[in-house]
Amino acid sequence: MRLTADDREIARLAVPAFLALVAEPLFLLGDAAVVGHLGTRELAGLGIAATVLQTLVGLCVFLAYGTTAGVARQLGAGRRGAALAQGVDGLWLAVVIGVPTTVAGIVLTGPLVAALGPGAAVAHEAETYLRVALLGVTPLLLMLAATGVLRGLQDTRTPLVVAIAGNAANLVLNVLLVYGIGPLPHLGIAGSALGSVLAQVGSAAALVYVVVRAARREGASLRPDAPGIRTAARAGVPLLVRTLTLRASLLVTTYAVVLTAGATTDEAVPIATHQLAMTLWGFLAFVLDAIAIAAQAITGRHLGAGDVGAARTVTRRMVGWGVVSGVVTGLLLAAASPVLGVLFTTDDDVRRALVPVLLVAALAQPVAGVVFVLDGVLIGAGDGTYLAWAGVAVLGGYAPLVLGAAVVTDDWVGGGLPWLWAVFGLVFMGGRFVTLTRRAAGDRWLVTGAAR
Repeated sequence: MRLTADDREIARLAVPAFLALVAEPLFLLGDAAVVGHLGTRELAGLGIAATVLQTLVGLCVFLAYGTTAGVARQLGAGRRGAALAQGVDGLWLAVVIGVPTTVAGIVLTGPLVAALGPGAAVAHEAETYLRVALLGVTPLLLMLAATGVLRGLQDTRTPLVVAIAGNAANLVLNVLLVYGIGPLPHLGIAGSALGSVLAQVGSAAALVYVVVRAARREGASLRPDAPGIRTAARAGVPLLVRTLTLRASLLVTTYAVVLTAGATTDEAVPIATHQLAMTLWGFLAFVLDAIAIAAQAITGRHLGAGDVGAARTVTRRMVGWGVVSGVVTGLLLAAASPVLGVLFTTDDDVRRALVPVLLVAALAQPVAGVVFVLDGVLIGAGDGTYLAWAGVAVLGGYAPLVLGAAVVTDDWVGGGLPWLWAVFGLVFMGGRFVTLTRRAAGDRWLVTGAAR
Protein backbone atom coordinates (compact mmCIF):
# COMPACT_ATOMS: atom_id res chain seq x y z
CA MET A 1 0.00 0.00 0.00
CA ARG A 2 1.77 3.17 -1.24
CA LEU A 3 1.60 6.10 1.16
CA THR A 4 -0.49 9.09 0.05
CA ALA A 5 -1.25 12.51 1.51
CA ASP A 6 -4.33 10.97 3.13
CA ASP A 7 -2.16 8.29 4.70
CA ARG A 8 0.13 10.92 6.19
CA GLU A 9 -2.83 12.81 7.64
CA ILE A 10 -4.28 9.58 9.04
CA ALA A 11 -0.92 8.77 10.60
CA ARG A 12 -0.59 12.27 12.08
CA LEU A 13 -3.81 11.74 14.02
CA ALA A 14 -3.83 7.98 14.42
CA VAL A 15 -0.31 7.40 15.75
CA PRO A 16 -0.72 9.62 18.85
CA ALA A 17 -4.27 8.28 19.24
CA PHE A 18 -2.89 4.74 18.98
CA LEU A 19 -0.38 5.38 21.75
CA ALA A 20 -3.01 7.09 23.93
CA LEU A 21 -5.52 4.30 23.39
CA VAL A 22 -2.88 1.73 24.25
CA ALA A 23 -2.29 3.65 27.48
CA GLU A 24 -5.99 3.95 28.40
CA PRO A 25 -6.74 0.25 28.97
CA LEU A 26 -3.61 0.06 31.10
CA PHE A 27 -5.82 1.44 33.89
CA LEU A 28 -7.47 -1.99 33.90
CA LEU A 29 -4.43 -3.98 32.79
CA GLY A 30 -2.46 -2.42 35.67
CA ASP A 31 -5.27 -3.24 38.09
CA ALA A 32 -5.48 -6.81 36.76
CA ALA A 33 -1.73 -7.37 37.08
CA VAL A 34 -1.63 -6.07 40.67
CA VAL A 35 -4.92 -7.55 41.89
CA GLY A 36 -4.29 -10.86 40.11
CA HIS A 37 -1.40 -11.52 42.46
CA LEU A 38 -3.65 -11.01 45.49
CA GLY A 39 -5.66 -14.08 44.54
CA THR A 40 -8.12 -15.60 42.07
CA ARG A 41 -11.20 -14.42 43.99
CA GLU A 42 -9.91 -10.85 44.00
CA LEU A 43 -9.24 -11.05 40.25
CA ALA A 44 -12.73 -12.45 39.61
CA GLY A 45 -14.20 -9.67 41.78
CA LEU A 46 -12.28 -7.11 39.74
CA GLY A 47 -13.75 -8.65 36.60
CA ILE A 48 -17.32 -8.22 37.86
CA ALA A 49 -16.70 -4.67 39.14
CA ALA A 50 -14.91 -3.67 35.93
CA THR A 51 -17.86 -4.89 33.86
CA VAL A 52 -20.25 -2.67 35.84
CA LEU A 53 -17.93 0.35 35.83
CA GLN A 54 -17.09 0.06 32.15
CA THR A 55 -20.80 -0.16 31.38
CA LEU A 56 -21.65 3.00 33.33
CA VAL A 57 -18.79 4.99 31.81
CA GLY A 58 -18.93 3.32 28.42
CA LEU A 59 -22.55 4.36 27.93
CA CYS A 60 -21.31 7.96 28.00
CA VAL A 61 -18.65 7.53 25.33
CA PHE A 62 -20.86 9.78 23.18
CA LEU A 63 -19.33 12.63 25.19
CA ALA A 64 -16.12 11.97 23.26
CA TYR A 65 -17.49 10.70 19.96
CA GLY A 66 -20.32 13.18 19.52
CA THR A 67 -18.11 16.07 20.58
CA THR A 68 -15.37 15.03 18.16
CA ALA A 69 -17.79 14.94 15.24
CA GLY A 70 -19.50 18.23 16.11
CA VAL A 71 -16.29 20.14 16.80
CA ALA A 72 -14.63 18.77 13.64
CA ARG A 73 -17.59 19.88 11.49
CA GLN A 74 -17.46 23.40 12.94
CA LEU A 75 -13.71 23.49 12.38
CA GLY A 76 -14.10 22.35 8.76
CA ALA A 77 -16.62 25.14 8.23
CA GLY A 78 -14.07 27.68 9.54
CA ARG A 79 -15.84 28.35 12.89
CA ARG A 80 -13.20 27.62 15.55
CA GLY A 81 -14.86 29.75 18.23
CA ALA A 82 -18.17 27.94 17.75
CA ALA A 83 -16.29 24.63 17.85
CA LEU A 84 -14.85 25.43 21.27
CA ALA A 85 -18.18 26.73 22.59
CA GLN A 86 -19.72 23.40 21.59
CA GLY A 87 -16.86 21.64 23.36
CA VAL A 88 -17.47 23.56 26.60
CA ASP A 89 -21.12 22.51 26.46
CA GLY A 90 -19.86 18.93 26.33
CA LEU A 91 -17.79 19.44 29.49
CA TRP A 92 -20.79 20.72 31.41
CA LEU A 93 -22.88 17.81 30.13
CA ALA A 94 -20.24 15.46 31.53
CA VAL A 95 -20.67 17.01 34.99
CA VAL A 96 -24.48 16.94 34.75
CA ILE A 97 -24.36 13.21 33.97
CA GLY A 98 -21.42 12.24 36.16
CA VAL A 99 -22.48 13.49 39.58
CA PRO A 100 -25.88 11.74 39.82
CA THR A 101 -24.41 8.60 38.21
CA THR A 102 -21.77 8.45 40.96
CA VAL A 103 -24.33 8.85 43.74
CA ALA A 104 -26.73 6.29 42.26
CA GLY A 105 -23.92 3.84 41.59
CA ILE A 106 -22.64 3.92 45.17
CA VAL A 107 -26.14 3.43 46.58
CA LEU A 108 -26.86 0.55 44.20
CA THR A 109 -23.46 -1.16 44.30
CA GLY A 110 -24.84 -4.34 45.87
CA PRO A 111 -27.68 -4.88 43.38
CA LEU A 112 -25.44 -3.99 40.41
CA VAL A 113 -22.94 -6.67 41.37
CA ALA A 114 -25.66 -9.19 42.27
CA ALA A 115 -27.22 -8.73 38.82
CA LEU A 116 -24.25 -10.55 37.31
CA GLY A 117 -24.79 -13.52 39.63
CA PRO A 118 -21.39 -14.14 41.30
CA GLY A 119 -21.08 -16.14 44.52
CA ALA A 120 -20.74 -14.45 47.91
CA ALA A 121 -16.91 -14.48 48.03
CA VAL A 122 -16.47 -12.98 44.56
CA ALA A 123 -19.33 -10.50 45.12
CA HIS A 124 -17.67 -9.16 48.29
CA GLU A 125 -14.45 -8.35 46.42
CA ALA A 126 -16.40 -6.79 43.55
CA GLU A 127 -18.42 -4.52 45.84
CA THR A 128 -15.31 -3.42 47.72
CA TYR A 129 -13.61 -2.35 44.50
CA LEU A 130 -16.69 -0.79 42.87
CA ARG A 131 -17.71 1.47 45.76
CA VAL A 132 -14.35 3.24 45.66
CA ALA A 133 -13.93 3.20 41.87
CA LEU A 134 -17.30 4.94 41.34
CA LEU A 135 -15.76 8.13 42.73
CA GLY A 136 -13.85 8.38 39.47
CA VAL A 137 -16.92 8.43 37.21
CA THR A 138 -17.19 12.22 36.87
CA PRO A 139 -13.45 12.65 36.21
CA LEU A 140 -13.66 9.87 33.61
CA LEU A 141 -16.59 11.58 31.85
CA LEU A 142 -14.72 14.89 31.86
CA MET A 143 -11.77 13.09 30.31
CA LEU A 144 -14.05 11.73 27.57
CA ALA A 145 -15.57 15.14 26.78
CA ALA A 146 -12.26 17.04 26.83
CA THR A 147 -10.57 14.40 24.70
CA GLY A 148 -13.43 14.67 22.20
CA VAL A 149 -12.92 18.43 21.93
CA LEU A 150 -9.20 18.07 21.28
CA ARG A 151 -9.69 15.32 18.70
CA GLY A 152 -12.25 17.48 16.91
CA LEU A 153 -9.61 20.23 16.81
CA GLN A 154 -7.30 17.64 15.15
CA ASP A 155 -5.12 17.38 18.29
CA THR A 156 -4.43 13.82 19.42
CA ARG A 157 -1.02 14.61 20.95
CA THR A 158 -2.28 16.27 24.12
CA PRO A 159 -4.51 13.32 25.12
CA LEU A 160 -1.48 11.09 24.53
CA VAL A 161 0.71 13.02 26.98
CA VAL A 162 -2.02 13.03 29.62
CA ALA A 163 -2.76 9.32 29.10
CA ILE A 164 0.89 8.35 29.59
CA ALA A 165 1.24 10.45 32.74
CA GLY A 166 -2.08 9.24 34.15
CA ASN A 167 -1.37 5.57 33.59
CA ALA A 168 2.12 5.82 35.04
CA ALA A 169 0.62 7.42 38.16
CA ASN A 170 -2.10 4.75 38.26
CA LEU A 171 0.38 1.88 38.26
CA VAL A 172 2.56 3.42 40.96
CA LEU A 173 -0.42 4.28 43.17
CA ASN A 174 -1.87 0.78 42.71
CA VAL A 175 1.29 -0.91 43.95
CA LEU A 176 1.70 1.51 46.87
CA LEU A 177 -1.90 1.36 48.06
CA VAL A 178 -2.61 -2.33 47.45
CA TYR A 179 0.44 -3.66 49.24
CA GLY A 180 0.98 -0.83 51.75
CA ILE A 181 4.59 -0.08 50.88
CA GLY A 182 6.38 2.13 53.39
CA PRO A 183 4.12 4.11 55.76
CA LEU A 184 1.04 3.55 53.58
CA PRO A 185 -1.68 1.16 54.80
CA HIS A 186 -2.32 -2.21 53.13
CA LEU A 187 -5.68 -1.62 51.41
CA GLY A 188 -5.87 -4.69 49.18
CA ILE A 189 -8.33 -4.50 46.29
CA ALA A 190 -9.74 -1.20 47.61
CA GLY A 191 -6.26 0.33 47.20
CA SER A 192 -6.30 -0.57 43.53
CA ALA A 193 -9.58 1.28 43.05
CA LEU A 194 -8.36 4.31 45.02
CA GLY A 195 -5.14 4.53 43.02
CA SER A 196 -7.11 4.58 39.77
CA VAL A 197 -9.47 7.29 41.05
CA LEU A 198 -6.58 9.57 42.05
CA ALA A 199 -4.94 9.12 38.65
CA GLN A 200 -8.24 9.83 36.89
CA VAL A 201 -8.78 13.06 38.82
CA GLY A 202 -5.34 14.33 37.82
CA SER A 203 -5.83 13.38 34.17
CA ALA A 204 -9.24 15.06 33.98
CA ALA A 205 -7.88 18.27 35.50
CA ALA A 206 -5.08 18.44 32.93
CA LEU A 207 -7.35 17.90 29.91
CA VAL A 208 -10.03 20.33 31.07
CA TYR A 209 -7.35 22.98 31.65
CA VAL A 210 -6.17 22.69 28.03
CA VAL A 211 -9.71 23.04 26.64
CA VAL A 212 -10.56 25.97 28.92
CA ARG A 213 -7.39 27.82 27.93
CA ALA A 214 -8.19 27.34 24.21
CA ALA A 215 -11.79 28.51 24.74
CA ARG A 216 -10.59 31.68 26.45
CA ARG A 217 -8.28 32.47 23.54
CA GLU A 218 -11.23 32.25 21.12
CA GLY A 219 -13.55 34.24 23.41
CA ALA A 220 -15.91 31.31 23.96
CA SER A 221 -17.99 31.47 27.15
CA LEU A 222 -17.13 29.08 29.96
CA ARG A 223 -20.48 29.43 31.72
CA PRO A 224 -23.11 26.69 31.55
CA ASP A 225 -25.34 27.29 28.52
CA ALA A 226 -28.58 25.40 29.06
CA PRO A 227 -29.68 25.39 25.38
CA GLY A 228 -26.20 24.26 24.30
CA ILE A 229 -26.12 21.50 26.92
CA ARG A 230 -29.58 20.31 25.85
CA THR A 231 -28.48 20.30 22.19
CA ALA A 232 -25.40 18.26 23.07
CA ALA A 233 -27.56 15.83 25.05
CA ARG A 234 -30.07 15.39 22.20
CA ALA A 235 -27.26 14.80 19.70
CA GLY A 236 -25.85 12.17 22.01
CA VAL A 237 -29.06 10.12 22.33
CA PRO A 238 -28.55 7.98 19.18
CA LEU A 239 -24.92 7.35 20.13
CA LEU A 240 -26.08 6.46 23.64
CA VAL A 241 -28.46 3.87 22.19
CA ARG A 242 -25.69 2.55 19.94
CA THR A 243 -23.33 2.28 22.90
CA LEU A 244 -26.04 0.74 25.08
CA THR A 245 -26.48 -2.08 22.58
CA LEU A 246 -22.73 -2.69 22.51
CA ARG A 247 -22.46 -2.73 26.30
CA ALA A 248 -25.55 -4.92 26.55
CA SER A 249 -23.87 -7.42 24.23
CA LEU A 250 -20.79 -7.51 26.48
CA LEU A 251 -22.95 -7.84 29.59
CA VAL A 252 -24.88 -10.72 28.03
CA THR A 253 -21.55 -12.37 27.23
CA THR A 254 -20.39 -12.01 30.84
CA TYR A 255 -23.72 -13.34 32.09
CA ALA A 256 -23.37 -16.34 29.77
CA VAL A 257 -19.93 -16.97 31.26
CA VAL A 258 -21.36 -16.82 34.81
CA LEU A 259 -24.09 -19.31 33.80
CA THR A 260 -21.47 -21.71 32.53
CA ALA A 261 -19.26 -21.15 35.58
CA GLY A 262 -22.07 -22.15 37.90
CA ALA A 263 -21.71 -25.75 36.71
CA THR A 264 -18.01 -25.91 37.66
CA THR A 265 -16.38 -26.81 40.98
CA ASP A 266 -14.74 -23.37 41.31
CA GLU A 267 -16.68 -20.56 39.63
CA ALA A 268 -13.81 -18.10 40.15
CA VAL A 269 -11.65 -19.85 37.53
CA PRO A 270 -13.92 -19.36 34.47
CA ILE A 271 -14.94 -15.84 35.53
CA ALA A 272 -11.30 -14.86 36.04
CA THR A 273 -10.35 -16.41 32.70
CA HIS A 274 -13.04 -14.46 30.90
CA GLN A 275 -12.00 -11.27 32.70
CA LEU A 276 -8.43 -11.60 31.46
CA ALA A 277 -9.56 -12.46 27.92
CA MET A 278 -12.00 -9.54 27.79
CA THR A 279 -9.39 -7.16 29.18
CA LEU A 280 -6.95 -8.18 26.46
CA TRP A 281 -9.70 -7.96 23.83
CA GLY A 282 -10.47 -4.44 25.04
CA PHE A 283 -6.79 -3.56 24.85
CA LEU A 284 -6.61 -4.66 21.22
CA ALA A 285 -9.96 -3.02 20.44
CA PHE A 286 -8.55 0.30 21.61
CA VAL A 287 -5.48 -0.28 19.44
CA LEU A 288 -7.68 -0.83 16.37
CA ASP A 289 -9.80 2.16 17.39
CA ALA A 290 -6.85 4.50 16.76
CA ILE A 291 -7.71 4.67 13.05
CA ALA A 292 -11.37 5.14 14.00
CA ILE A 293 -10.40 8.20 16.05
CA ALA A 294 -8.69 9.64 13.00
CA ALA A 295 -11.78 8.71 10.97
CA GLN A 296 -14.07 10.69 13.28
CA ALA A 297 -11.94 13.82 13.11
CA ILE A 298 -11.11 13.72 9.40
CA THR A 299 -14.58 12.69 8.20
CA GLY A 300 -16.25 15.39 10.28
CA ARG A 301 -13.86 18.05 8.99
CA HIS A 302 -14.27 17.07 5.32
CA LEU A 303 -18.06 16.97 5.53
CA GLY A 304 -18.11 20.25 7.45
CA ALA A 305 -16.16 21.78 4.57
CA GLY A 306 -18.56 20.20 2.05
CA ASP A 307 -15.97 17.91 0.43
CA VAL A 308 -17.78 14.60 -0.15
CA GLY A 309 -15.12 13.25 -2.51
CA ALA A 310 -12.37 13.66 0.08
CA ALA A 311 -14.53 11.95 2.70
CA ARG A 312 -15.03 8.96 0.38
CA THR A 313 -11.37 8.71 -0.55
CA VAL A 314 -10.04 8.85 2.98
CA THR A 315 -12.63 6.28 4.10
CA ARG A 316 -11.28 3.76 1.60
CA ARG A 317 -7.74 4.35 2.82
CA MET A 318 -8.72 3.97 6.47
CA VAL A 319 -10.56 0.71 5.82
CA GLY A 320 -7.42 -0.63 4.17
CA TRP A 321 -5.36 0.27 7.19
CA GLY A 322 -8.00 -1.28 9.42
CA VAL A 323 -7.61 -4.63 7.67
CA VAL A 324 -3.82 -4.49 7.94
CA SER A 325 -3.98 -3.56 11.63
CA GLY A 326 -6.44 -6.37 12.35
CA VAL A 327 -4.25 -8.98 10.72
CA VAL A 328 -1.18 -7.80 12.65
CA THR A 329 -2.92 -7.71 16.04
CA GLY A 330 -4.47 -11.13 15.40
CA LEU A 331 -1.11 -12.70 14.62
CA LEU A 332 0.51 -11.09 17.66
CA LEU A 333 -2.28 -12.23 19.97
CA ALA A 334 -2.11 -15.80 18.69
CA ALA A 335 1.68 -15.91 19.06
CA ALA A 336 1.59 -14.49 22.60
CA SER A 337 -1.38 -16.55 23.87
CA PRO A 338 0.72 -19.25 25.62
CA VAL A 339 2.57 -16.72 27.80
CA LEU A 340 0.09 -13.93 28.48
CA GLY A 341 -1.58 -15.71 31.40
CA VAL A 342 1.69 -15.71 33.36
CA LEU A 343 1.63 -11.91 33.47
CA PHE A 344 -1.70 -11.73 35.30
CA THR A 345 -2.20 -14.77 37.50
CA THR A 346 -0.44 -17.62 39.30
CA ASP A 347 -3.46 -19.93 38.92
CA ASP A 348 -2.53 -22.76 36.51
CA ASP A 349 -6.18 -23.52 35.71
CA VAL A 350 -6.78 -19.95 34.56
CA ARG A 351 -3.59 -19.97 32.50
CA ARG A 352 -4.56 -23.18 30.70
CA ALA A 353 -8.13 -22.04 30.01
CA LEU A 354 -6.96 -18.69 28.64
CA VAL A 355 -4.94 -20.00 25.66
CA PRO A 356 -7.77 -21.41 23.46
CA VAL A 357 -9.93 -18.36 24.17
CA LEU A 358 -7.20 -16.01 22.96
CA LEU A 359 -6.73 -18.08 19.80
CA VAL A 360 -10.42 -17.67 18.99
CA ALA A 361 -10.20 -13.94 19.72
CA ALA A 362 -7.19 -13.65 17.39
CA LEU A 363 -9.23 -14.98 14.44
CA ALA A 364 -11.74 -12.14 14.83
CA GLN A 365 -9.18 -9.32 14.73
CA PRO A 366 -9.23 -8.59 10.95
CA VAL A 367 -13.02 -8.26 11.06
CA ALA A 368 -12.70 -6.02 14.10
CA GLY A 369 -10.27 -3.79 12.21
CA VAL A 370 -12.90 -3.01 9.55
CA VAL A 371 -15.71 -2.68 12.11
CA PHE A 372 -13.91 -0.11 14.23
CA VAL A 373 -12.85 2.01 11.27
CA LEU A 374 -16.32 2.19 9.72
CA ASP A 375 -17.86 2.85 13.12
CA GLY A 376 -15.55 5.86 13.41
CA VAL A 377 -16.36 7.06 9.89
CA LEU A 378 -20.12 7.01 10.50
CA ILE A 379 -19.76 8.63 13.93
CA GLY A 380 -17.67 11.38 12.35
CA ALA A 381 -20.41 11.83 9.75
CA GLY A 382 -23.01 12.21 12.51
CA ASP A 383 -24.87 9.09 11.37
CA GLY A 384 -25.80 8.12 14.91
CA THR A 385 -29.41 7.17 14.19
CA TYR A 386 -28.38 4.41 11.78
CA LEU A 387 -25.74 3.16 14.22
CA ALA A 388 -28.39 2.97 16.94
CA TRP A 389 -30.80 0.87 14.87
CA ALA A 390 -27.99 -1.35 13.59
CA GLY A 391 -26.88 -1.97 17.18
CA VAL A 392 -30.38 -3.01 18.20
CA ALA A 393 -30.57 -5.47 15.31
CA VAL A 394 -27.20 -7.06 16.11
CA LEU A 395 -28.01 -7.37 19.82
CA GLY A 396 -31.35 -8.99 19.00
CA GLY A 397 -29.62 -11.70 17.01
CA TYR A 398 -26.64 -12.20 19.30
CA ALA A 399 -28.18 -12.39 22.79
CA PRO A 400 -30.29 -15.55 22.34
CA LEU A 401 -27.47 -17.38 20.57
CA VAL A 402 -24.78 -16.72 23.18
CA LEU A 403 -27.17 -17.54 26.05
CA GLY A 404 -28.18 -20.72 24.25
CA ALA A 405 -24.53 -21.65 23.85
CA ALA A 406 -24.04 -21.21 27.61
CA VAL A 407 -26.96 -23.49 28.42
CA VAL A 408 -25.69 -26.38 26.30
CA THR A 409 -22.06 -26.09 27.48
CA ASP A 410 -20.99 -28.67 30.06
CA ASP A 411 -17.20 -28.94 29.97
CA TRP A 412 -15.47 -25.59 30.64
CA VAL A 413 -11.84 -26.39 29.86
CA GLY A 414 -12.76 -28.82 27.11
CA GLY A 415 -14.59 -26.28 24.99
CA GLY A 416 -17.15 -24.15 26.85
CA LEU A 417 -15.47 -20.76 26.99
CA PRO A 418 -13.89 -20.97 23.51
CA TRP A 419 -17.34 -21.75 22.09
CA LEU A 420 -18.85 -18.70 23.77
CA TRP A 421 -16.07 -16.58 22.31
CA ALA A 422 -16.63 -18.13 18.90
CA VAL A 423 -20.26 -17.01 19.04
CA PHE A 424 -19.05 -13.56 20.12
CA GLY A 425 -16.75 -13.32 17.10
CA LEU A 426 -19.02 -14.83 14.46
CA VAL A 427 -22.39 -13.38 15.42
CA PHE A 428 -21.64 -10.15 17.29
CA MET A 429 -18.62 -8.91 15.33
CA GLY A 430 -19.88 -10.47 12.10
CA GLY A 431 -23.24 -8.74 12.49
CA ARG A 432 -21.58 -5.39 13.04
CA PHE A 433 -19.40 -5.96 9.97
CA VAL A 434 -22.41 -6.57 7.73
CA THR A 435 -24.45 -3.58 8.94
CA LEU A 436 -21.54 -1.13 8.75
CA THR A 437 -20.19 -2.15 5.35
CA ARG A 438 -23.66 -1.94 3.81
CA ARG A 439 -24.17 1.58 5.12
CA ALA A 440 -20.73 2.81 4.07
CA ALA A 441 -21.36 1.58 0.52
CA GLY A 442 -24.30 4.00 0.15
CA ASP A 443 -24.56 7.82 0.15
CA ARG A 444 -27.10 8.63 2.88
CA TRP A 445 -24.40 9.24 5.51
CA LEU A 446 -22.62 11.88 3.37
CA VAL A 447 -24.37 14.99 4.77
CA THR A 448 -22.36 18.23 4.47
CA GLY A 449 -22.29 21.49 6.45
CA ALA A 450 -21.34 22.75 9.94
CA ALA A 451 -24.19 20.79 11.53
CA ARG A 452 -25.82 17.56 10.40
